[in-house]
Amino acid sequence: MIYTMTLNPSIDYIVHVDDLKMGDVNRMTSDFKLPGGKGINVSRILKRIDSDSVALGFVGGFTGTFIENWLKEETIATDFTKVSDDTRINVKLKAGEETEINGAGPQLTNEETQSLKETLSKVQAGDIVVLSGSTPKSLRAGFYEELIQIIKDKDAEFVIDTTGADLLSSLPSRPVLVKPNNHELADLYHTSFESTEDIYPYAQKLLDEGAQNVIISMAGDGALLFCKEGIYQSNVLKRTLKNSVGAGDSMIAGFIGHYAKTKNSVEAFKWGVACGSATAFSDDLATAAFIEELLPEVTIQKVDL
Repeated sequence: MIYTMTLNPSIDYIVHVDDLKMGDVNRMTSDFKLPGGKGINVSRILKRIDSDSVALGFVGGFTGTFIENWLKEETIATDFTKVSDDTRINVKLKAGEETEINGAGPQLTNEETQSLKETLSKVQAGDIVVLSGSTPKSLRAGFYEELIQIIKDKDAEFVIDTTGADLLSSLPSRPVLVKPNNHELADLYHTSFESTEDIYPYAQKLLDEGAQNVIISMAGDGALLFCKEGIYQSNVLKRTLKNSVGAGDSMIAGFIGHYAKTKNSVEAFKWGVACGSATAFSDDLATAAFIEELLPEVTIQKVDL
């Protein structure tokens, strides 16, 4: 089974305004609400590619109920930990440029965090847990490490999609996949990249330090896969970019959904690129039909060093 863990989910409230005037009354041209959170996005895309998952994380209040009900409508299994504070709301304001106002997240008690850890301890050998996104400010530093220890104690595996110290500290535990973008990778190692080739030694370092597979997304320049078989680069699919939110989560879902079934990193990378691209070209997360449409357009080439 694949589990997704979202420690700080949200309702994403997406608002379109044609001509935003600061300090004045503005009228929306359209708006909609979606369940948000990186792990939740992964579960939603996994469902579209016929891979079951169980969504875990903290939810509370009427906003948490909205998320649970939405996932129930999409027939996605959940085992959320209920908390007393409301799940946050993130505002995505689209007015020419996209502006985000993200909530901080709930204040969590020791009892609530312990309850989540007890839920996670239900995982079994061979399961994969996708750990994604930011943590509420009320969570103590190093909480991801505590979750990873539970996963490893159960002989399960994990994917981690975060940055900074949490990513670096996870590497000795051999995550199945890490997926920083090129800017996050540069920040991780306090450097900068002038070319794609500059990325290679730093992505390889993630492998050397323990990651089993490394994907580096490069926006309009495609993506790179580093694995034991070598380095691979995807092509760039051509459509109108509509949505940056969830594209990386979709890439992880495509990869891990296929990898869990086949253990073939290169084919899984192809699925990851198709899913990530399909979401980038959609108003919401990609549909199954659009992913299937794009899949034949994805080409993966091995990089000769």
